[in-house]
Amino acid sequence: MPELAEIFKAHGPKYLEEFKDRMLPGHRRALQDIVDCRTEALGGRLFQCDRCAELYYAYHSCRNRHCPKCHGKDTQRWLDKCRETLLPVMYFHLVFTLPQELREIVRAHQKVLLGILCQAAACSLMKLAMDPHYVGGTIGILAVLHTWTRALIYHPHVHLLATGGGVSKEQDRFLFSRKGYLVPVEALTVIFRAKFMELARSALPDVKFPRSIWRKEWVVYSKASVCGAEKVLAYLARYVHRVAITNSRILSMEDGRVGFRYKDSRERTWKTMTLAASEFIRRFLQHVLPRGFHKVRYYGILAPSNRHLLAKAKELLADAARSRVSPAGDGSNGASQAQVQPMPCPSCKIGHLFFIGRVAPKGRGPP
Repeated sequence: MPELAEIFKAHGPKYLEEFKDRMLPGHRRALQDIVDCRTEALGGRLFQCDRCAELYYAYHSCRNRHCPKCHGKDTQRWLDKCRETLLPVMYFHLVFTLPQELREIVRAHQKVLLGILCQAAACSLMKLAMDPHYVGGTIGILAVLHTWTRALIYHPHVHLLATGGGVSKEQDRFLFSRKGYLVPVEALTVIFRAKFMELARSALPDVKFPRSIWRKEWVVYSKASVCGAEKVLAYLARYVHRVAITNSRILSMEDGRVGFRYKDSRERTWKTMTLAASEFIRRFLQHVLPRGFHKVRYYGILAPSNRHLLAKAKELLADAARSRVSPAGDGSNGASQAQVQPMPCPSCKIGHLFFIGRVAPKGRGPP
């Protein structure tokens, strides 16, 4: 099956020629990086087997955050870091979605409005959670932005993983939410809509927003994570350093068309879609985020400026938290030992590969 890099290599030049005046620099860079990833263009390292003397080239990764072949280790490191902040409480998975009428406006002002989407969702949830009827304290929120459906259609929404409880205003108690219930979704939807529009109008006073969005019900989803926060984290981690589609979902590339599989969320079945190569590239590139944009954000007791509240929450939940923490020394020693182990030879399967030199990049320096 073809990979995304092969599609970009075969059809990218024609796409660049057709849309060169309208393409963003980030889109051009993503196309080129994905094509060059793990090829001689970026250089790499040369290894040799100590048994069969076979040479093995390990080329550098492009490290572009939209590349489907990069960031496996980064994803694991992010997961490990998030696990350190998990509290022994119920967690809730929430999804905030913008109505279809706003999608074109958001695409034209991505850096501003996508950030406002994350901020409005988190602020709305924290405001309602502060009500003593529900939690009455400051909760913790992890927000991960998505802009796509499984069919690569532009669909901006943000996933939130929220703690089912928070630290009281006096910081002397940890207050729990009701079992399986965080806040009322109907009220949360109204607050979210008002907060988003307030921030959007303030940031973009010259932009005209359609009036119909006030008559349309915005979609907010909330569900207790009965399988635990780990499962939601694992789901979100797949998209923290990647975007839109993986190589395993691409089925074919022939006659200028690309076939891929996607899961229909309504029918819950896997389907196949075939698009013209230019349309496939267009759908992918519309999810390439602006340079410097943070798609993962932390709020409440998980915000970097509120880490003292997270420490306080752990202190208040000390007995439960201690059972989740493993000794730090064992983990670090195991990681260091794994780093020094030589790689097995892919040819003879018996010997091991040892570094013997570097491969110079062709055309430009390594990332």
